[in-house]
Amino acid sequence: MALDHLIFAQCILYFLAFVFGFIAVVPLSENTEDFSGKCLLFTRGMWQNENITVSKQRFIVEEWGPESCCSFTTFIGIASLILSALQAWRLLFFLCKGHDDSFFNAFLNLMISSLMMFTVFLSSTIVSVGFNLWCDAITESGTMPSSCEDLQDTDLELGLDNSAFYDQFAIAQFGLWAAWLSWLGISVLAFLKVYHNYRQEDMLDSLIHEKELLLGRSSHRDSDLSTGMI
Repeated sequence: MALDHLIFAQCILYFLAFVFGFIAVVPLSENTEDFSGKCLLFTRGMWQNENITVSKQRFIVEEWGPESCCSFTTFIGIASLILSALQAWRLLFFLCKGHDDSFFNAFLNLMISSLMMFTVFLSSTIVSVGFNLWCDAITESGTMPSSCEDLQDTDLELGLDNSAFYDQFAIAQFGLWAAWLSWLGISVLAFLKVYHNYRQEDMLDSLIHEKELLLGRSSHRDSDLSTGMI
């Protein structure tokens, strides 16, 4: 019964990881499309006057962020989404059929879960730090009268659609960090399952050993009785 509860808890966490992965992937994909493939993360730039006579300023991008950052975070979000869906379906099947993982499969799941937990944490950190640097750039580290959220309603004249970048990355950050918490819980439960299977195998080995000892004692007594009768 305790094992069923453990599997059920894993199913719930995998489902949550799927949902949060979906929440993260959608805005990241939308932002990539809005920015025409350019990566907003870690982008550097500054506000400059358009010319000497006009005081109007426009934001000039000095260097766009590496596209690999956005591609990596989107890929990890998709991987989290797909893997969690497959694992949830597999465990739900096990729960319905009354099956259980072997020790090797449980250990393999622990390794995969730990890897996903690490990569999702890395993706979440990249998005949070990279987006903060972008906000620092367009607000000049907070010296601008408008906040980063307010500036998404301002046309930055970059030749792309920046009307929703703040909302997109706010949602993406929530999805990624929530997915990381889900994978953290999955990893903890995977460890408990490995420990449970290890204890079961250890107990089984002990029972087999005790059985062999009892059989050995029984055969020894039979041989002693036979010797005494002779």
